[in-house]
Amino acid sequence: QVQLVESGGGLVQAGGSLRLSCAASIRTFSSYAMGWFRQAPGREREFVAGINWSGSGTNYAGSVKGRFTISRDNAKNTVYLQMNSLKPDDTAVYYCAAQSRYGGNWSSRTSSEYDYWGQGTQVTVSS
Repeated sequence: QVQLVESGGGLVQAGGSLRLSCAASIRTFSSYAMGWFRQAPGREREFVAGINWSGSGTNYAGSVKGRFTISRDNAKNTVYLQMNSLKPDDTAVYYCAAQSRYGGNWSSRTSSEYDYWGQGTQVTVSS
């Protein structure tokens, strides 16, 4: 059974940084593309960043490009989201997601393309 557990959320002032981690209980972690999504109160869940199986390919939502960096450590079964220059608009629950189809559309920004989800971690950015 696949489990994803996020950590690293919290309260930070605007301009600050946070690093989210997602630990995956997946035996073949390197065959899963991974992504981060977020959902703010009253808004739909939205794509933030994605990374392919080896970590050689990444993509980002326009609103975070240049500020956020997604990475993975396949030896540790962990994916990260480094968030810099945080803004109040970044306030949301952040979710880690895994896509099980190796060779599939790893750069998809559609939540339905992801098969497994974590429970989320709250990020709050104060102005």
